[in-house]
Amino acid sequence: MLSRIEIRKYQKGAELLIGKLPLRRLVREIAQVSKSDLRFQNHAVLALQEAAEAYLVGLFEETNLCAIHAKRVTIMSKHIHLARRIRGEKL
Repeated sequence: MLSRIEIRKYQKGAELLIGKLPLRRLVREIAQVSKSDLRFQNHAVLALQEAAEAYLVGLFEETNLCAIHAKRVTIMSKHIHLARRIRGEKL
């Protein structure tokens, strides 16, 4: 029951769920692969955060539909793979 309450809480909220500092560290780490002296404005990191969360929310919504279609309650990695394949993404 607690999970349903949590899900409703997050669905009603509009705040971002990925932490700003962990995301900033990840962006820096990825950017260092190509160039070591890149800097990012706060608005740029915020835009990346919003895009990442929108992508993940959409992916999990479609993954949940795949799980429901398979008559399951819990999503599995194969449901994520199917959702990404339907989207036309490379695995």
